[in-house]
Amino acid sequence: MKLNFDLHLHSCLSPCGDEDNTPANLAAMCALAGLDAVALTDHNAVGNCAAFCEAAGDNGLVALPGMELTTLEEVHVVCLLPDLDAAAAFGDEVYARLPPFPNDVHIFGPQVLMDAGDRVLGEEPRMLAGAANIGVYEVKALVERYGGVCWPAHIDRPSFSLLSNLGLWDPGLGFGFAEVSRACPADFLNRDDLRGLHTVTASDAHYLDQIMDPCQSVDLPSRSAAALLAWLRCPDFRLYSRF
Repeated sequence: MKLNFDLHLHSCLSPCGDEDNTPANLAAMCALAGLDAVALTDHNAVGNCAAFCEAAGDNGLVALPGMELTTLEEVHVVCLLPDLDAAAAFGDEVYARLPPFPNDVHIFGPQVLMDAGDRVLGEEPRMLAGAANIGVYEVKALVERYGGVCWPAHIDRPSFSLLSNLGLWDPGLGFGFAEVSRACPADFLNRDDLRGLHTVTASDAHYLDQIMDPCQSVDLPSRSAAALLAWLRCPDFRLYSRF
């Protein structure tokens, strides 16, 4: 069964996430775009994952809870978890390792927590835009301890990416693949350190109009979060297509 997927999306909880990117709006727009499988990956937080997963299910979407973690080196890493309990536990660990600075709404905007009906539950007071005290070489084992899977985000971008901040792809990090943006140059993967690296793409949507039409799919045995996560843990890219 082919699933069109986008596994890097932000809600109004993320710093600089648009206030219209509510869990329900985001899920509905993903469904309208023709996506089948999605993940919420707010910056250093999982507080809107329960609402998003419920709203996604109401729209017929397969959904995974997640986070876009900012490591100590300011590298963005997409982290997906198997269920909401695991996401909450992982979120608690990351939260404990964030710098204890308050959010400045004049710079980053409000970090809004909502339920699946888009009712405001409150605002996250801690600044989520900072770097957690978690090194990039530590991330894979940490996420796997919670049953999840992770990969470096938008490695083709000039900031907050593994390549921009570390300078090269190190197989010792243990990542099985990476994410590139949809605007990634065609010759980007010709670098010596990237040859043979498998990649997926994502919208990294912070605004509703940034949700992209389907451009990739994976052929799975069932339309389920468990099947998608199983593939991500040990991806066979013969089942993946980009279009």
